[in-house]
Amino acid sequence: MIRYPLLGSTPEWTVACLCAEWCDTCREYRRAFAARAEQAGDALHLWVDIEDEADHLGELDIETFPTLLLLHGDAVRFFGPVLPQTDVIDGMLRSFAADAPAVSVASENRTAVEWIRAQSRRG
Repeated sequence: MIRYPLLGSTPEWTVACLCAEWCDTCREYRRAFAARAEQAGDALHLWVDIEDEADHLGELDIETFPTLLLLHGDAVRFFGPVLPQTDVIDGMLRSFAADAPAVSVASENRTAVEWIRAQSRRG
């Protein structure tokens, strides 16, 4: 996992991108994701290779890459596949209100979400 921390602040949002090194789309998207993380300053960004972190992710079921997990604090606001474009992240963060209801997570993905939550809280 690669963690792109915000300097000098504790973010309200976490954007976790779940990908795999063997995926050509993921490899191309990774550069744009890293650039957004360094420039935007609106969220903690985590790049999670699902094969490298398989021991932590339980029975995670990812069918389409990239898949994003958006957390506001500990609440899941989105968990699903997206187009590999950083403006999708921009739009999602603008449109999701902090007080919007949390979305449910499939049982096979709960271990992964809990592990990513824990990673987002690390200092």
